[in-house]
Amino acid sequence: MGILAGRKRALLLYYYYVVPLLLFLFFVQTFSLVSALNYTTKQQVSSLRLDRIRRHLDKINKPPVITIPSPDGDIIDCVHKRKQPALDHPKLKNHKIQKVAPEMPKFKKKREENDEMGSSSSSSSNSGSSNEVKGAMLMQMWHTNGTRRCPKGTVPIRRSTTHDVLRAKSLFDFGKKQRNTNSLLHRRRREDAPDVVSGNGHEHAIAYTGSSEEVYGAKATINVWDPSIEVVNEFSLSQIWVLSGSFDGSDLNSIEAGWQVSPELYGDSRPRLFTYWTTDSYQATGCYNLLCAGFIQTNSRIAIGAAISPVSSFSTNQYDVTILIWKDPKLGNWWMGFGDNTLVGYWPAELFTHLAEHATMVEWGGEVVNSRPNGEHTSTQMGSGHFAEDGFGKASYFRNLEVVDSDNSLSSVRGISTLAENTNCYNIKSFYNDQWGTYFYYGGPGKNPQCP
Repeated sequence: MGILAGRKRALLLYYYYVVPLLLFLFFVQTFSLVSALNYTTKQQVSSLRLDRIRRHLDKINKPPVITIPSPDGDIIDCVHKRKQPALDHPKLKNHKIQKVAPEMPKFKKKREENDEMGSSSSSSSNSGSSNEVKGAMLMQMWHTNGTRRCPKGTVPIRRSTTHDVLRAKSLFDFGKKQRNTNSLLHRRRREDAPDVVSGNGHEHAIAYTGSSEEVYGAKATINVWDPSIEVVNEFSLSQIWVLSGSFDGSDLNSIEAGWQVSPELYGDSRPRLFTYWTTDSYQATGCYNLLCAGFIQTNSRIAIGAAISPVSSFSTNQYDVTILIWKDPKLGNWWMGFGDNTLVGYWPAELFTHLAEHATMVEWGGEVVNSRPNGEHTSTQMGSGHFAEDGFGKASYFRNLEVVDSDNSLSSVRGISTLAENTNCYNIKSFYNDQWGTYFYYGGPGKNPQCP
């Protein structure tokens, strides 16, 4: 009788709890499928390719302790921190997750007053910093169902789906940027301009430091928008790059973080928190977020790749987020901070070659893909979709640009330069004042009468 009663209880639990959960996940997944189809080219998919995709997803979608459905269709898996994808990396087999929090860099007073401003910078007494910024704590969409964190000992990971992979050019390309050696920034590297290596047709509006400094991190506050994207394989992002290595070779190391809108990667047009890394100029190593082994997450409340809200509105409320990337002076790992001193996780020192020591350049700014649909410049927007001269409340901004020095101190950057490939499509203008330190407005609409 005891065995029968136990089986009966198990059946009741199955029908009352497991079945409803499975049905709910089915409908959520169906909703995601319908949404994703809007961003997916209709194609015949062979069973062999589907098998390869499923095997890959089995590697990166780790078994969750619990699963949290998000209102936007995402599935957030709470995975035990020692089971996360990062530790599958061959160089991290013996890696012990850093338990002691790194020493946060402390802000140092302005650099010497005789530091020169960058040639493209100018002082401004009429900056956006005098306006109100609704810098309320940005939250992620999966928090809106009442669950704001995963259980202790687990980390939130956005589940990848078959449709996510099918939107990519190939399984190899899923979650990766692509190399481009034809951009203006690449051609001008001999003039000490930065070499933002990325996919074909990428355009930028960025500020950058010199290439001879020893840098141990960077920080900035970025306002968040939801720029429109013209076609599925284009994206718009705003981020920090921390770089070291040869711009002429294949050993460039890059650590990146910010927000992006990428229908191809995520299946929608929401702005999302993202990270990226590479050690070979985007050829084979690294990826976005946790889509390959590498970045170790430690935070139970922030899901990398999840949508963030609210977003800034034209001429009204502005919402921004602070990103900090810096090297732990004790263990050498590169940490990421989000918002008000919230630690998200780190890129282990073992992953890198040049960045195992320090960075030599930092870049801040926007990037879009211009695939020239219909033979014309894309109308994909950068930032808010407005040019820099439109100013606060209309144009996008980066404020309080700072770098981390060898003594683990933050200082305001005063010697930046700026660059954009085509200022008729996207541009950038930098300034300095006491409230926002070094800052800049940037962005643009893409296609317009001056940008055919």
